[in-house]
Amino acid sequence: MHATSMSTPDELRTRTGSGILWTAVRRNKGAMAAGTVLMGMYQAGETAFPIALGLIVEHTMQDRGLGALGLSIAALAVIITTVSFSWRFGMRILQKANTTEAHRWRVRVAACGLQPVDRDTGLKSGEVLTIATEDADQTADIVEVIPMLVSSLVAVLVAAVALGMADLRLGLLVIAGTVAILSVLSVLSRRIGASTREQQARVARAGAKVADLIGGLRPLHGFGGNHAAFLSYRGVSTEAKRQAFTVAKVGGAYAGAALALNAVLAAAVTLTAGWLAFDGRITIGALVMAVGLAQFIMEPLRLFSEMPKYVMIARASAERMALVLAAPPVMEPGREQPSAGGGLEVDGVRYGELRGLKFHVSAGEFVAIAAYQPRAAADLAAVLAMRVPPGAYEGVVRVGGVEAAELSVTDLRAHMLVNPYDGEIFAGTLRTNIDPSGTGRKVAEAVEASLLTDVVALHREGLDHGVRDRGANLSGGQRQRLSLARALAADTDILVLHDPTTAVDAVTEQLIARNVAELRRGRTTLVITGSPALLDAADRVLVLDDGVVAAEGTHRGLLTADEDYCLAVAR
Repeated sequence: MHATSMSTPDELRTRTGSGILWTAVRRNKGAMAAGTVLMGMYQAGETAFPIALGLIVEHTMQDRGLGALGLSIAALAVIITTVSFSWRFGMRILQKANTTEAHRWRVRVAACGLQPVDRDTGLKSGEVLTIATEDADQTADIVEVIPMLVSSLVAVLVAAVALGMADLRLGLLVIAGTVAILSVLSVLSRRIGASTREQQARVARAGAKVADLIGGLRPLHGFGGNHAAFLSYRGVSTEAKRQAFTVAKVGGAYAGAALALNAVLAAAVTLTAGWLAFDGRITIGALVMAVGLAQFIMEPLRLFSEMPKYVMIARASAERMALVLAAPPVMEPGREQPSAGGGLEVDGVRYGELRGLKFHVSAGEFVAIAAYQPRAAADLAAVLAMRVPPGAYEGVVRVGGVEAAELSVTDLRAHMLVNPYDGEIFAGTLRTNIDPSGTGRKVAEAVEASLLTDVVALHREGLDHGVRDRGANLSGGQRQRLSLARALAADTDILVLHDPTTAVDAVTEQLIARNVAELRRGRTTLVITGSPALLDAADRVLVLDDGVVAAEGTHRGLLTADEDYCLAVAR
């Protein structure tokens, strides 16, 4: 029986773009409330400045004393101080919340990307990387956008009320103009959202293509496929460029329309105030205030009209994040614990080239599998590594006596490590590649067993020698030995190695085989390989042919008794 996982309310909410945005808002409601108040004070203070100038003109003309002038200057000083400090602390609070929220989403997406998931969304690793960086940042912008939107609305309302007190027609003109501007721009903002989603998807595909090309750079050099690969990437990148131009055109149209409409409203307010002053319906002080507000109101109106665009961009990014966060796991996490020091059993597994494969590796045994068909070896490694969900194959895999489907991925990987033949090498140092967590107890032994000692000895920094991304400054054999050292240093109860020595010479391979057998003595080890040295070092060899175990014995016994085996593995 499979254990059933229960999703938390946060996990359920983050399966849609709107749910992700709501989660971001809910988590930062305190910071957003404080930021809204402070930014509202900033916008109110900015609005109060032309109002104060109008009142100063009005009172100065009535009372020409120095006291009135001093009081006016003090009032302006208070307004300027309020504007300065409210902006300073308001933006500090909002940007801190924005940055923190972006970090949370980056970690969340990265965690999902690192867990095995059944991706029917077609996302590649490069696309997941883009979602975990750019989309996470743009989604978190909602924390800053909403307070800016509200504070801009405050400025517009304060200006409308102040103008309405001078003359009702001026206030109504500001309100009606604002509604008209937002109605026009809302149409363009939806177009921006759709164009941005498409651009983000195309940029992510270009990033995925780059990641694929870098990963296969050496093979491409080998058969002269560099030019074809370049043309392939150029095509994908050109599509992204064209879509970026489309987004820029729509964004330019939006910004231009917003600027023009805001200018028209400012001009309308100014001309209306001038006409009212000329007609004697408002005072000179009210005219000064109206002209000042007409100039000032363009900035909050610009912000107010631009915020919907950023909301649509954040929504588009959130929907892309939902593609990763909502992807179902390969296996429902169980609650069982494998027995320490247990063995490995494959019972009737049918998947790909495997045709009811059945074998058992006892606790502490060193077993090698010689697969005549490379595809069958790859399928077996994928099943053991849980890159294939248990529901996608027939049969059962038992780890430490417990079915793999009953174990959580974390417990399974802590108990059994499957090291692929193409293990990734990360930017950092030799040490951080061998022991990423910094808790390994057998780093020195792993370096010795994998014969990575010559690489360490070549450099003054030793294990602290720098390694470039994907091991670009290491040879193929050095990268493979570094990957093997990492697997050995983990010192898991069960270790599965897939072709760990294909890039090293025969002499080095012979020494590595002996070292691995010695280091793993008493620990359960399975090696999928065609290497005679590793096959000879194993306690037992299983011959995998047509997806089943066709023969079994020691390497030397099989060489003597099985002609097909001899032809397949002898070098």
